[in-house]
Amino acid sequence: MTLIPTLTLNNDIEMPLLGLGVYKAIGESEVESAILCAIQQGYRLIDTASVYKNEAGVGRAIKAAPVPREEIFVTTKVWNNAQRIGDIEGAFTRSLERLQLDYVDLYLIHWPVPACFLDTWQQLEHIYHEKKARAIGVSNFEIHHLEELFQISGIVPAVNQIEYHPLWNQSDLLAYCKEKGIAVQAYAPLARGAYLNRDILLNIGLAHGKTTAQVGLRWLLQKGISVIPKSTRAERIISNAQIFDFVLTGDEMRAIDGMDEKFRSARVPEDML
Repeated sequence: MTLIPTLTLNNDIEMPLLGLGVYKAIGESEVESAILCAIQQGYRLIDTASVYKNEAGVGRAIKAAPVPREEIFVTTKVWNNAQRIGDIEGAFTRSLERLQLDYVDLYLIHWPVPACFLDTWQQLEHIYHEKKARAIGVSNFEIHHLEELFQISGIVPAVNQIEYHPLWNQSDLLAYCKEKGIAVQAYAPLARGAYLNRDILLNIGLAHGKTTAQVGLRWLLQKGISVIPKSTRAERIISNAQIFDFVLTGDEMRAIDGMDEKFRSARVPEDML
């Protein structure tokens, strides 16, 4: 079992540096099997969302897990339609019911819906003050979204969850978040497989006896970024956790930095275009 280190969020909550993403894990027992496998391997962070349609499966897996609930860091997110109709409290309550939990560890605004996300944030503040979420944050926020949020709120988001990988190195946003005390978490850290056959990563992997996926994840960790690769296959869940026993050199980090193509692998929702 891998011992996964944590990072300290701006409200002193500890969040694991590696977690399991469960996007599109909706087959029968698929999400439960993946989570139980991950927990057996040492994972303690599970990232879901209302729009993934699998919170109920996540809840069943947490109940079946051989570790106490308080050892598992659970993230979920409020979707765009709930923001547009102003039903944040209702959406959150329904997520808790599906998860069969009394609280979540992190609740995120999934997308910065125009003319809605500031009101949504104020509702998240209320959820946080009621101690129903141990931390609150955002996802897919750019610098200008965060600056708008700071104009109306004294609570700094604990996390900004964004697409980040060797083909999309959002270094300016990362620097801004670090300056403001916001932890960055990378979704789609493997770019949906888009960089796994790149020569730079193959050669670096060969030097360390690691796969290109492991090199890409390690690059993120060394930037201080938490990662949540999605997989439902046991061998990949295991492999993705084997990233804490090697270190990339400065030259290797810079070589991977140079791979940036501003390539977005994840789909932007139609209602955000």
